[in-house]
Amino acid sequence: MIWRISATWARCELALASVLAAAITVLILLNVATRSLGAALFWVDELAIYAMAWMTFLGASAGLHYGHAVAVTILTDNLRGPLRRVVAKLVDLIILGFALLMLWFCWRWFSPLELARQGFDTKAFQAATFNFIYAEPTTTLGIKKVWVWLVMWAFALGATLHGLAHVLKRGETPEAEAS
Repeated sequence: MIWRISATWARCELALASVLAAAITVLILLNVATRSLGAALFWVDELAIYAMAWMTFLGASAGLHYGHAVAVTILTDNLRGPLRRVVAKLVDLIILGFALLMLWFCWRWFSPLELARQGFDTKAFQAATFNFIYAEPTTTLGIKKVWVWLVMWAFALGATLHGLAHVLKRGETPEAEAS
């Protein structure tokens, strides 16, 4: 069950990352065209950067589900049988631990309970915590950077889901479980 949820989530992450990749291409082409015409749109650079950051984090999370992360396999390639499965499960546990730490870091950084305690008043939140996450604007777009940084929550939640799915699977291959 959790594996299917993870697979569905990974497909959604990849679909959104694909849309963002196409958007980056269009933004870069728009940037080249407007600069060559002498009428540069500076916000296009910033938007392309943020789209690339979102694409990267979403793709990285999906990569955890599919097992397409960069890995050094010199040890695991030389192991056989139960020892290889133990090391693979240990890697899954480390990934899940990292993802849980990311959730904790996001919780500390965004401080949603403290924001609620301050009545969702960002100025009161800033005064109480010296955390300006909800106030800092982007350079040219003029939106709050918190909207850009929400990708950290998306990554942490996705990585946790995918890590948990790998830890809970019972020795079957992901391909067999997905069918």
